[in-house]
Amino acid sequence: MLTIGELASYAGVTVRAVRHYHAKGLLPEPHRDGSGYRRYDGTAVVRLIRIRTLAEAGVPLARVRELLRADPDEFATAIADIDRRLLAEIRERQRHRRRIARLAAGEQLALPPEVVEFLDRLRALGVDERIVQAERDGWIPLAARSPERVPEWLARKREQLADPRLAGFYRTLSQALAWTADDPRLAGLADELAAYLTRLADEQGDGYIDDVDIELPLVALMDTLAFDTVPPARRLVELLRERGWTGWTRLERVAPAPDGRRPRP
Repeated sequence: MLTIGELASYAGVTVRAVRHYHAKGLLPEPHRDGSGYRRYDGTAVVRLIRIRTLAEAGVPLARVRELLRADPDEFATAIADIDRRLLAEIRERQRHRRRIARLAAGEQLALPPEVVEFLDRLRALGVDERIVQAERDGWIPLAARSPERVPEWLARKREQLADPRLAGFYRTLSQALAWTADDPRLAGLADELAAYLTRLADEQGDGYIDDVDIELPLVALMDTLAFDTVPPARRLVELLRERGWTGWTRLERVAPAPDGRRPRP
């Protein structure tokens, strides 16, 4: 005969758990010895192990009580159902692990390979990692929302990046990360970008510039990601509007500012 401590040890639970199962009516009260102490036999060990195993599998104690009263066939059917549920939970957790691994692995798993290649191209050009990060964070929702259009957008990006003027703009923007919003060099950068956009639009048409074709809420989201990562970009957009262009993710030609300023040739 076993004491309550010995029973708990054999079953792999605490004495407190044994008393809890007594209180819930899952474990019958045993007989007591002459000193009033509980004494348990092997049947109590087997029952307590069953209770512990079912509880650890996530079975509510009310359901455990039902299963302990079930006949062998009912018990076997219930256990099979529990096993299927656990297997489904394991698979779901494995899916969660894969998603977490994607986040931990960075852009290589969060983005299509061609986008990763484009980001590496920016790095090779000497673009600051913060700007590369802003590009990456913009591509993540874009690729998730419209994966079928990623090759088209990237082809245009690669074509534009081959232009030394745009590559130079990226490098200058890297330097601008340390500038304040009132730094006069931002105006010069806005002149440079506006002139480039105007020449490109004159050569290729406005549709070549404004070809993103994504819904405005997503445009706003991507703009915010860029502004948070590259603070000078917000001021640069304001200066661009004075020069006949607006937007960041989605660039559009607009009427010039009232003072008539236009991009320098």
